Amino acid sequence: MSAQPTLIQRVFGPLFQKISGAKWFSKVGPKVIPGLDRGLHKMTGGRVMLSQLLVPTLYLTTVGIRSGQERVSPLLCMPEGDGWIVVGSNFGQDKHPAWTGNLLKTPEATVEYEKRTCKVVGTLLEGEERVRIWKRLNEVWPVYERYQARVDRELRIFRLTPR
Repeated sequence: MSAQPTLIQRVFGPLFQKISGAKWFSKVGPKVIPGLDRGLHKMTGGRVMLSQLLVPTLYLTTVGIRSGQERVSPLLCMPEGDGWIVVGSNFGQDKHPAWTGNLLKTPEATVEYEKRTCKVVGTLLEGEERVRIWKRLNEVWPVYERYQARVDRELRIFRLTPR
């Protein structure tokens, strides 16, 4: 991740953080943002996702617990070495997002990031490691703190390591 925010991040980041952290957005965001991201991604041949204008974003493909079918989720991420950290925030909703349960059951998944695709293994972070990573995540996207404050569940954090 670059140390210097882009012009778009500096200008629009605070506004989008405010909107994203609003309680009403937890109802609207999941219905609108993933579809917009998928549409832009497809229209631009994998070059653009709305979310990535503000923070690093990837596509995670997991295997559905019940269906056994591949499920693709656009997610904000924090690049780390040759892998990534992702948070199951679900826009601050009460339930864990489905992809986190899929990853717990079948840790093998696929990531598409910056037009690169690779197989990964997802590991749930716990304890001191989770606390350390949580602090870094909130530097990238402070909205996570607001999401955590309004739900009774602990937001799941995963490390995605290329295999």
